[in-house]
Amino acid sequence: MIMKIKITSKFVLAGMLMAFLISSCTDDFEEINTNDRVLTELDAATLGNMYGRLQYIGFYMDYHQISQNLFADHYCQYFANTQNAFSSDRYVLVGGWLNGAWNAFYSNIPNNLGEILVATDPAVNPGFETLHALAQIWRVIVYERIANYWGPIPYSQVNNAEPNVPYDSERDIYLSFFKTLDDALAILNANQGGNAFGANDQIYGGDIDKWIIFANTLRLRIAMRISNVEQTIAQTEAEKAVTAGVMTSNDDDAIFQTTANSPHNMPRMVPWNEFRMSAAMESVLKGYEDPRMEEFFSPAVTDGEYRGLRNGYEIVDLAKPELFYDNLSRLGPRWIPVDVQSTLPWEIMLSPEAYFLRAEGALRGWAMGGSAEELYNLGIEKSMIYWGITDPSAIAAYQQSTNVPIATHDAPVPLSTIPVKYDPAVALEQIMTQKWLGLYPDGWEAWAEVRRTDLPRMYPRMASENPDVAPDEMMRRVQFVSGEYETNSEAVQDALQKLGGPDKGSTRLWWNPAN
Repeated sequence: MIMKIKITSKFVLAGMLMAFLISSCTDDFEEINTNDRVLTELDAATLGNMYGRLQYIGFYMDYHQISQNLFADHYCQYFANTQNAFSSDRYVLVGGWLNGAWNAFYSNIPNNLGEILVATDPAVNPGFETLHALAQIWRVIVYERIANYWGPIPYSQVNNAEPNVPYDSERDIYLSFFKTLDDALAILNANQGGNAFGANDQIYGGDIDKWIIFANTLRLRIAMRISNVEQTIAQTEAEKAVTAGVMTSNDDDAIFQTTANSPHNMPRMVPWNEFRMSAAMESVLKGYEDPRMEEFFSPAVTDGEYRGLRNGYEIVDLAKPELFYDNLSRLGPRWIPVDVQSTLPWEIMLSPEAYFLRAEGALRGWAMGGSAEELYNLGIEKSMIYWGITDPSAIAAYQQSTNVPIATHDAPVPLSTIPVKYDPAVALEQIMTQKWLGLYPDGWEAWAEVRRTDLPRMYPRMASENPDVAPDEMMRRVQFVSGEYETNSEAVQDALQKLGGPDKGSTRLWWNPAN
């Protein structure tokens, strides 16, 4: 169900309580789907507070564990589950968790971000154009993430004041993103050197020039996402993005600066000992002798070794001594101890991704401003620098390495046989493997890219409890939530037609057709 939250300045400044975020649904759908409040005082400071809070909620939904960690982070095999009470790593789409994630998003974003867009509409309130543009860009990235999970979603008609809120098709949503970015960039390009939202923008401090680069890079990401179904549009939009200027430096990285009111949830989760390094990560990082391993993960408590485990272990197997969490690698030192929650930066989008997107585009013959090999190596370089590996000789040695992934203690074969050193014969797999490493720890985006390309290769799960997705198959989406079936059923039935398949985890999304 799409919930309505009314904003007050006190609410914005103090932040939202968790219970408020996931407040229960009500039968009076029409009332809660109507935004009946308009800001009576157009105040840039109030709008800024609203925007800063919605940056956090829109991306992390204050429920990072149930929205990302227990699904995408495991499905892209960054981590594997060690908690015998959790079944999502065995492909169970736990409805309560998904309901919580859905409600955390839809109880806040449609009305509150929508209210900012209405209040700053240049046609209604001139003088707030740049605020409007940044809100438009944020609307694109947060809805793109939700669409990557579910497929068709309520988008264009949220706040329609009707008993049912239609779901948009994925194609309509994705193509509209380009138009929204066009509108936002037209405003920002006319205000280069300026600032919007100031310190309330917890990513770039309101720097319009940085947001221009971010928006261009977001366009490139979305273009590549649809490249298997809309090749001509994808190429046009990707080349447009590169020509306009995408991320090229670590100074361009989009990093959310956490605070006490918008904390980083990963440090809080580490002591729970519910997940560890995956066998896939161990195979690649150890095999490549990757210097980022010591940043990504910590050695096992028992013997100081870096060690992962296969995904999808059954409950009985998780009791085995060798799978006790102290024998496995937890997150790296930057996420420890817990008190770094309010200071640890949280990655939104990094420059290495832009280089790997361009490298893939170059393989397709698109004009990406460099060869696939050049862009691939630059992506590696920028990722290394981000994680603190700055010695040029060490980076060059890694780029030229012929090391390959290795077998692990419970994965008898290596994840793949490809080296780091660029090889045109396996270039796409190399690009996607390094992109997978470069996106870490953003499992949300990594799972989308693994689904789109089926690369890098993933280990089969030890077990699947989902009859629709076998252990050696990839989970393709999450199911529509029960709350929507109960209160917005007509729209959900229409969404199934737009999905083009049953409401199952095995149904491929529009941008992810079978080869």
